[in-house]
Amino acid sequence: MRLGNACNHLVQNLLSSRMLSKNLKLKIYRSIILPVISYGCETWSLTLREERKLKVFENVVSRRIFGPGRDEVTGKWRRLHNKELNDLYSSPNIVWVIKSRRRMRWAGHVAHLGEERGVYRVLVGKPKEGDHWGSPGGGMWVYGLDWVGPG
Repeated sequence: MRLGNACNHLVQNLLSSRMLSKNLKLKIYRSIILPVISYGCETWSLTLREERKLKVFENVVSRRIFGPGRDEVTGKWRRLHNKELNDLYSSPNIVWVIKSRRRMRWAGHVAHLGEERGVYRVLVGKPKEGDHWGSPGGGMWVYGLDWVGPG
């Protein structure tokens, strides 16, 4: 998180600049800030507190990119609400990106284990011959430990 804040601090003048388009600012965010903040995310155990911190960080950066909004009723400038920021920034939020990145790396790791490993068979849904999965007589695994039913 500290590196992300430091990176954000380094490019804050670019993100606040009126000379750069919002599209270019989003590219700066995606190519510079997001990789720094998500480095090593495969090893994180994200708590709700850390998820909240990441969302707050993303909102701070988004507010810097999109700037203030004009109130439709009063015509005054105001800070954009989180919902408005999410609507403007159409990409998935940072927490979703980090979680999906971890899942994809795990799936890639499991895919390289080989077809004989149990975790691979669970991932692709192809049990070995003789396993009780989908047996014609019915039954089921109870809590993943005991087989209940015929057979």
